Amino acid sequence: MNLNKVYLIGRVAGDIELLNTPTGKKVCRFSLATSRNWKGANGEKKEETNFHNVVLWEKLAEIVSTYSAKGSLLMVEGRIQNRSYDDKEGKKRYVTEIIGENIQLGPKSSNASNSSAPKEGVKKQKEEEVEEELPVIDEEEIDIKDIPF
Repeated sequence: MNLNKVYLIGRVAGDIELLNTPTGKKVCRFSLATSRNWKGANGEKKEETNFHNVVLWEKLAEIVSTYSAKGSLLMVEGRIQNRSYDDKEGKKRYVTEIIGENIQLGPKSSNASNSSAPKEGVKKQKEEEVEEELPVIDEEEIDIKDIPF
């Protein structure tokens, strides 16, 4: 049995690139930062941050490029892929990427520059705030016998 599955929850570490391949498929690439916190041997707090190259295709690429930005919290479920290529100088380079198969956008945050709000060019839905008046309950109206539990 084989398994190649990864779950990452972190923050988008840079700008999200949305590109089209020569065949017309949409793809986006970005870096996702994850941090680990622990206490050292003498009790001091330590933190380690890792940066992961994430690649999303088609609909996932559109969603993330529209609703996320640098600093947005994001969960990515996918698989690890290793590949190699020759750079401009002819040197062989190796890359490890997370190929996203599912995503979950984080909560709306004012620090992430309204990252969960659509960016320019995306039609916004009209939002209406509805204030609801809560009923006032008189304690004398409640009989303990009427409560079903």
